[in-house]
Amino acid sequence: MTQTQRGIVLMIGTVALFAVQDGFSRYLADTYNTLMVVTIRYWVFSAFVIVWAARRPEGFRASVTSSRLPAHILRAVLLVAEICIIVKGYTLIGLIESHAVFAICPLLIVAMSGPILGEVISWRRWAAVGLGMLGVVIILRPGVGVFSWTALVPMVSAVLFALYSVLTRLTTKGEANFPAFFWPAVIGGVLMTMVGLPHMQSIDPADLPAFAAYTGVAILSNWSLQKTYQTAEASVVQPFAYLQIVFVSIIGLLIFGETLDPQVALGAAVVVGAGLYALTLDRKKDVALG
Repeated sequence: MTQTQRGIVLMIGTVALFAVQDGFSRYLADTYNTLMVVTIRYWVFSAFVIVWAARRPEGFRASVTSSRLPAHILRAVLLVAEICIIVKGYTLIGLIESHAVFAICPLLIVAMSGPILGEVISWRRWAAVGLGMLGVVIILRPGVGVFSWTALVPMVSAVLFALYSVLTRLTTKGEANFPAFFWPAVIGGVLMTMVGLPHMQSIDPADLPAFAAYTGVAILSNWSLQKTYQTAEASVVQPFAYLQIVFVSIIGLLIFGETLDPQVALGAAVVVGAGLYALTLDRKKDVALG
């Protein structure tokens, strides 16, 4: 396979792993409290990035050195909040509807790139954002009897993750990428320890394999994502990230007995279509600049 083909395969495998991770998140958060589940995930993930930093060729200190530590602290807070909120959303409205709404995130990144990064956003990209928001409205159905305010939980999570992503782009300008990966994991581990310790529960021995698999998949998925972006250009592989909705839907339907409401499916299709359209505009821009 070419580098591009390998990158595409890696991205498909990566989003499948993230879908499995989300399935474990829902299963465990249904039994144990959300803060405990996320805390254990952060303990393992922060240990992983520390070992990774120690094994990097430039050495531990050089690999994690950053002049933007305050920004990394803010990013860590945003990411911790986003993960806790989305995991709680899985238990409130399920995997399928949560991811259908969360799919707006790439378009929120587009919208935030103007005021935060100073990027010029064309009317076509704003149109894509507007179309994506229409898709979310279709999913949420405000003003209809079936609407629930809990459906807004993944929307809050999407806003937080979009802000985290935009700040990541800002902090990696002129600086290596690894510190931006390392510090949110380590700082997040500290934050979740402070928040999560008072909420620890006894773990049923029967659930230990699920916790082990959950943390293992969390590490593997993040490693795979880094490998994907090292293998191929982000603009090439990013459209395949939307397959996570497909994988999550399969898990939700087969494992958790969720249902795929036609209106949720329609809204998700509109959101994904708008996101893919925005990605095509980015690729055309890259080609023009090249």
